[in-house]
Amino acid sequence: MKGFAMVKIGETGWIEKERPECGPYDAICKPLALAPCTSDVHTVWEGAIGERDNMILGHEGCGEVVEVGAYVKDFKPGDRVMIPAITPDWSSLEAQAGFPMHSGGMLAGWKFSNFKDGMFADFFHINDADGNLAHLPDSIPPEEASMLSDMVPTGFHGVELADVQFGDDVLVIGIGPVGLMAVAAAALRGAARIIAVGSRPICVEAAKFYGATDFINYKDGPISKQVLEMTNGKGADRIVIAGGNVGTMDEAIRALKPGGQIGNINYLGQGDNVCFPRIEWGAGMGHKHIVGGLTPGGRLRIEKLANLVSTGRLDLSKLITHRFQGFEHIEEALMMMKDKPRDMIKPVVTI
Repeated sequence: MKGFAMVKIGETGWIEKERPECGPYDAICKPLALAPCTSDVHTVWEGAIGERDNMILGHEGCGEVVEVGAYVKDFKPGDRVMIPAITPDWSSLEAQAGFPMHSGGMLAGWKFSNFKDGMFADFFHINDADGNLAHLPDSIPPEEASMLSDMVPTGFHGVELADVQFGDDVLVIGIGPVGLMAVAAAALRGAARIIAVGSRPICVEAAKFYGATDFINYKDGPISKQVLEMTNGKGADRIVIAGGNVGTMDEAIRALKPGGQIGNINYLGQGDNVCFPRIEWGAGMGHKHIVGGLTPGGRLRIEKLANLVSTGRLDLSKLITHRFQGFEHIEEALMMMKDKPRDMIKPVVTI
C-alpha cells in the first residue's frame, strides 16, 4: 500500500509498505476523509517525540471498514466509521484506573503516527475495534467527522481539565481549531465570559460564532496584563491553554485568580522545561491548579460528541476552510498546516 510518511525528522515523503494485518479484536479501514494536524508538524519538523523512520502520518479521519477480526462484534466490512485519534487498549490497567490515554505507558493510547503507522495510507489498522470505532451517522459529512477525531475531543477536554462551571470567566489561549472547540465547549458548559486570545481575523470571527465574548491579541502586550485589566484585577476563573509554547504557562499563571484552574491541552513540541512565576503562584500556596492531559479517546466519547453535531448543538462547518479532493493532496494539506496561511483554520482531504 501507499502512505505519506515521516521519513525522518525534518523530512516527509510517499512510501510503500505492506498492508497492516488484522488481529482478532481489530479492524482494517480505508480512509474516506483525512485531516492533517499541527501535532504532525510538531512531530516531523520539531522532532517532538523523537526520531521516527518511515512512519506513516495522520491521526484525524474517518473511514470505511474493509476487514474485522473474528472477535469483533459491532462492526463489519462496508460500515462507515468515525475513528478517534486516541485508541486505547481498553482492557489495560491504566484504562481501568480512568486514564485510557495512557494505556501501556504515558501517552501510549496515542498510537497513530506515534507508535504505529497512521491514517494517511490506503489502509490503516485500528486496535480494539469495538472500543475504538463508532458508526458514522448519515447526518454528519465525512469532512466534519474528521474533526471529531481530535479537534473536538481535545478542545472539549481542555474545558473538562479546567473544570469550567456556569458563570465562570474563562480565558482560552490560542484559537486555532482546538482552541475554537474549547470556546464552544466553555459556552456549552455555561461560561459567562469567554476571553479568546488570537490574532488571525478568520479565527476571531469563528470564535465569536462559537461564543467568545472578548478578545485579546497577544501582539498588543502581555496576555496576563490585558486579562487583569479586563477583570478589574481579579483574573480568570478558568484558563484553557490551546496554543503557545513553553513560556505560555507563565502568562496563564499570572492571569489566573487564586483558586482557579488551568487546563492545558497544548502539545509542547520544543523546550526542556515549563516555567512559571513563583510570586504569582502564591509562593507555592496560591491554590492555582494546573492540569494537563491528552484527550481520552475511544468510542463512547466520539459518539457523545457526534450526538452534539447530529442534534445541531455543535456546528463544525466553521472549522474547515480548505477542502481538497483526492488522496494525492495530503502532502499539500499538511504543508498548509505547517505554513498556517492567515485565511486557514483547517484543511480536509476527501478521498
